[in-house]
Amino acid sequence: MRYATALEQGRLVRRYKRFFADILTMSGEPLCIHCPNTGSMLNCMSEGARVWFQRNEDPKRKLRGTWELVETPQGRLACVNTARANRLVEEALLEGLIEPLAGFTALKREVPYGTENSRVDFRLDYETGPAFVEVKSVTLGFGESAVAAFPDAVTTRGARHLRELAALARAGVRAVQLYCVNLTDIEAVRPAEEIDPLYAAALRDAVEAGVEVLAYGVTISPEQIRLSHRLPVKL
Repeated sequence: MRYATALEQGRLVRRYKRFFADILTMSGEPLCIHCPNTGSMLNCMSEGARVWFQRNEDPKRKLRGTWELVETPQGRLACVNTARANRLVEEALLEGLIEPLAGFTALKREVPYGTENSRVDFRLDYETGPAFVEVKSVTLGFGESAVAAFPDAVTTRGARHLRELAALARAGVRAVQLYCVNLTDIEAVRPAEEIDPLYAAALRDAVEAGVEVLAYGVTISPEQIRLSHRLPVKL
């Protein structure tokens, strides 16, 4: 995925009210931009951190840009725009880069399913039947550890999705939880039990029910992001 317009660099002043971030551009211009991330962003919002944003000149929009990337205290790059994960995964699916999910005949987005008013990110149709794929964006890292973790805040919605996937698996329908690890220099991913033990328990229950768990790392630059390699999941 290449950015439609070039990203600009700046420095983070603060993130607040969840969806707002104040930055200073490289020219010293103060700017308030959109923060497209509902999580805590624990390791992604250090004061003074290098950030990359996409400027927006649409007069109908209140904020003049969207925050895309940040450099973490460990020197890693993270994509904080959680909406990018689905696009990266879709791009990789269509290119056949996610081998365990290759060979589908149709792809549908945001398909209603389950009993808790949920929508799955992707439904893939195969000759043998459908597969339901839920995608989560991972940006949480702890210190120098090369193991990323999800979630970075308590997520009842994420646990609900796992329950829905588990119910499908028990009914004999293929169900997949896919972690898109939008953080560089990572070697594995795990549930962040210290942040949300209920989510961690729901993940293990889902695996026991037959849900497949996949994780893929990315390559990140201010020009493009690509899903690039499979990562192990440590339960």
